[in-house]
Amino acid sequence: CQVIVHDVNELTEKLFPIVEAMQKHFSAGSGTYYSDSIFFLSVAMHRVMPKEITRIIQVDLDLKYKTNIRDLFDEFDNFPERAVIGIAREMQPVYRHTFWQYRRENPQTKVGEPPPDGLPGFNSGVLLLNLEAMRQSKLYNQLLEPTMVQKLTEKYHFKGHLGDQDFFTMVGMEHPELFHVLDCTWNRQLCTWWRDHGYSDVFDQYFQCEGEVRIYHGNCNTPIPED
Repeated sequence: CQVIVHDVNELTEKLFPIVEAMQKHFSAGSGTYYSDSIFFLSVAMHRVMPKEITRIIQVDLDLKYKTNIRDLFDEFDNFPERAVIGIAREMQPVYRHTFWQYRRENPQTKVGEPPPDGLPGFNSGVLLLNLEAMRQSKLYNQLLEPTMVQKLTEKYHFKGHLGDQDFFTMVGMEHPELFHVLDCTWNRQLCTWWRDHGYSDVFDQYFQCEGEVRIYHGNCNTPIPED
């Protein structure tokens, strides 16, 4: 087993020029903080990792595994032809909230609607990054350009604070073909914050997840069930 340690400062130095433009749209702070770039690592991972690394799984720390993570790696084999990233849906109506203006102007839209037919957005707690596909996708790399980020944020009236997750969600509204949607059991989020903040009537449509959980995600400091 080989372990390679990456220096966070070095990574941030490479990342900053690539993701600087998105930070003002998808960061919690009002400015573009150099240190915030690391929250966008996944977005540009294909540009900062050595070429010989072709696939990476990136995960949050607040996870509990109920199965072998090697089984998750097998999901790379299920990517459709144009997909570059594997990611599960967001399981709260957070993007129903974020896209409120776009939804008001487009009452028939699927943007922000719950599954199975809606587009609830993504949760970046578990990510499969096909670096080779990300490098080769002309479309994906165009979407990293500041002018494209600006164009999409204007179209969707988007202002987020969740870093890479916001970028993937917005891109997914426009280009769903770039994503392989992981089953909810691979990222069973437990946070229920939005249930108590104005969305109790629709919350369960987003939160339900059938099947045996393979990875629990204790987001927003939610306790993870004991075995």
